[in-house]
Amino acid sequence: MENNKIAVGLDIGTTKIVAMIGRKNEYDKIEVVGIGKAKSLGVKRGVVSNITQTIQSIQQAVDEAESVSGVKIEDVVVGIAGQHIRSLHHSDYITRNNADEVIDEADIENLVNQVHKLVMLPGEEIIHVLPQEFKVDSQADIKEPIGMYGGRLEANFHVVVGQVSSIRNIGRCVKSAGLDLSDITLEPLASAAAVLSVEEKEAGVALIDIGGGTTDLAIFKDGIIRHTAVIPFGGNVITDDIKEGCSIIEKQAELLKIKFGSAWPGENKETEIVSIPGLRGREPKEITLKNLSKIIHARVQEIIEHVYLEVKNYGHETAKGKLIAGIVLTGGGSQLKHLRQLVEYITGMDARIGFPNEHLAGDSEDALSSPSYATAVGLLMEGLNRDAREEEDIVEEVTPEGADISENNAAIDEKSKSKKKKSFFDKFTESLKDFLDNAE
Repeated sequence: MENNKIAVGLDIGTTKIVAMIGRKNEYDKIEVVGIGKAKSLGVKRGVVSNITQTIQSIQQAVDEAESVSGVKIEDVVVGIAGQHIRSLHHSDYITRNNADEVIDEADIENLVNQVHKLVMLPGEEIIHVLPQEFKVDSQADIKEPIGMYGGRLEANFHVVVGQVSSIRNIGRCVKSAGLDLSDITLEPLASAAAVLSVEEKEAGVALIDIGGGTTDLAIFKDGIIRHTAVIPFGGNVITDDIKEGCSIIEKQAELLKIKFGSAWPGENKETEIVSIPGLRGREPKEITLKNLSKIIHARVQEIIEHVYLEVKNYGHETAKGKLIAGIVLTGGGSQLKHLRQLVEYITGMDARIGFPNEHLAGDSEDALSSPSYATAVGLLMEGLNRDAREEEDIVEEVTPEGADISENNAAIDEKSKSKKKKSFFDKFTESLKDFLDNAE
């Protein structure tokens, strides 16, 4: 497998597991060469609850993607979500030894490493440390401090924290399925990369990714991630409510939701009835669509109110934190009829459905641009961008200014085997890999 050309995104969701293989075409768009899907049996609310079943589902999705594409999958970029994820804000600073030298990447790395030493609750580990604004001496609101002079470097950080055991379980499943873990990314960040525009992130936007087991939230303002949250409700709780409320089996409830479900009860008339076959010779059940949409409406309203509370906690109602671009809905749950209107009604914010088609090549299948594939496309993008970044770093480091690149090919190949640009998150991924290797 050519790592610099092809990447694989593995979305381990509560409802489905998706393996997506792709590469960039000459127009810098993503060409999906293979996709595999499997029903997710061992994941509840974004957390692995049955290792064996999860491994089988991953292998099934990967095998399908391999047979479609003819490409052997070796390493994957995996997304993490789940109700154990939480975020916090933290400010920290370092005092530089020599204020007459310009600030470089090493200073920022020192500052980030200092944040990594924060003491968390037992069993928790920091998974993302995302710098927001920097402050150099007394000058505030600096987005890029590299190249500036200053003695004291300070920054506000968005810190994402998760349960170590949950993350290691995902790592264990991926490794046991015969795959290498090239990177781990927070799923709301992957979805955001796939469906949000640069202008939206600048103006201020809340991305709501409604999955099967969880609803993920990512808030951006001034192009910077400001808040993330994972709410432990998703499309499955709506299905469960339909199952209980109408006394039918889960499979029928899911079909009812997809085919006839609506988040707006006023739309259906009392006379609209759907008949469901009874079990094993029993009489068929008749359900009014009005009742169905009332059940859905009640649960969807609860999910939106939970999310809106997080948006308000972030500070949307303040002048500085106002989200001008409103809300973008994505994920499988966002395809529910009239959901956008209900979200606008409850929050008073503009809303749209986010499709990941902007980054896909023009001849991609229509199914791939469905909101339910937003996370998988985002993970694939992360894998391709990571490979491109590594390649650039290697070429820059090996090729002296003015030299012929072709003369350095051997050196570049050599470097590509040993060199890996280590961000703070790469180090976390590596420590997870070490843990999994030692646990053999």
